[in-house]
Amino acid sequence: MQSAYISDLPGLIGQEVELKGWAYNFRSSGKIFFLQFRDGTGRVQAVYTAADLPEAEWKKLDGLRIESSVIVRGLVKAEPRAPSGYELQGTSFDVIHLASEDYPVGKKEHGPEFLFDNRDLYLRSQTPWAVLRIRDRVFFSIEQFFHEEGFIRFDTPILQPTSCEDTTQLFNVDYYGETAYLSQSGQLYSEAGIMGFGKVYDFGPVFRAEKSKTRHHLSELWMMDAEMAFFDQKMNMDLQERMVKRIVKDVLDQCRPELKILERDTAILERLVAEPFVRLTHAEAKRILKEEGLVTGVKTFDDTYWQDDMSTEEEIALGEKYKLPVFIEDYPAAVKSFYMKRFTDEAGVLRAHCADLIAPEEGREIIGGSQREESYDVLRKEIVDRGYPLVQYEWYLNTRKYGSVPHSGFGIGLERTVRWITSMHHIRETIPFPRLLNRMAP
Repeated sequence: MQSAYISDLPGLIGQEVELKGWAYNFRSSGKIFFLQFRDGTGRVQAVYTAADLPEAEWKKLDGLRIESSVIVRGLVKAEPRAPSGYELQGTSFDVIHLASEDYPVGKKEHGPEFLFDNRDLYLRSQTPWAVLRIRDRVFFSIEQFFHEEGFIRFDTPILQPTSCEDTTQLFNVDYYGETAYLSQSGQLYSEAGIMGFGKVYDFGPVFRAEKSKTRHHLSELWMMDAEMAFFDQKMNMDLQERMVKRIVKDVLDQCRPELKILERDTAILERLVAEPFVRLTHAEAKRILKEEGLVTGVKTFDDTYWQDDMSTEEEIALGEKYKLPVFIEDYPAAVKSFYMKRFTDEAGVLRAHCADLIAPEEGREIIGGSQREESYDVLRKEIVDRGYPLVQYEWYLNTRKYGSVPHSGFGIGLERTVRWITSMHHIRETIPFPRLLNRMAP
């Protein structure tokens, strides 16, 4: 009898196996015992009969409690009626640890706060199991993609002496008597990395201290930042599109059981793998939204409308209209970060060479990227004009003093991407233990 995992069972039909895992449910008719079993790789039913099992083992089955850890042994049989397509005809049974009574995350309905108060136990349930396995696939796909594209992983510090974006969203840390900050992004450090390695990416936790309670916000999240020397903004977007297509294709190919558990309609995901993404300038997007009446609550379409950032409503409307990912390019420079390369358009508006990638199905922005300003003088002036402490950015400016080159980069939020692909309502469901404004436990 060989030791196996549930994921191995399709290739073991007709063989006897031993599985180790947990009893997540069961029922008995007195002479037949139906054990619902999981081991981390999947779920299967093991069927035991009193006539075929030693009396001592049958008593163990009869005294079983939900979430006890167990060893099941039996013959693997094809069973078309089973969700997995097979089941185990049980021949032997052992208990590793008999769980305590009254498992709190039972079969009855629970509210979301209860489930997240008991997240350590709720992670055993089918929905988080499916979501977090898809998260793992997305993470792995991104890493595979970048190595195939000639990037190296370039880990950047989590403790940083200065801000990459908006200083009002920083978490302060006492660093040996000096003030440091939890990273918002590894971008500035990655820009230094490309001068030695050409193309780099980092992938790690970042932090946002904004006091938001929306379903789109986490205080601790995972971000992948990529930087590429000698890339303009078009090359940057082309790379992003290839990456997103790769991620989605891998999930469709490798995570069909998980998508089925989540009852995810994959029509749009399948479409975007084959079709080019939509590309609109910020001005075009605003015009389409206005002319087609896709936004509500806008009384006057003045300069504020035309030069403002995209609202949540506008992003959702564009995704719904095209039912494909949409690049929105060339935002007004005033609503974007200091490091973006700028230009003046035909209407005299100062804009940034940048793009946000908006996912359909209310996925909203999942990627933000831009061509970076490579001129020392221009970048230094922008830092000063924005009132940022110049001394904190001298090291970053050094990258423009010694062999500066045109370069671009972007960041993709792991949780936002997983929320879109899985169609989860709240982003907190896409990370094992979410950290929110009102939650830091368990």
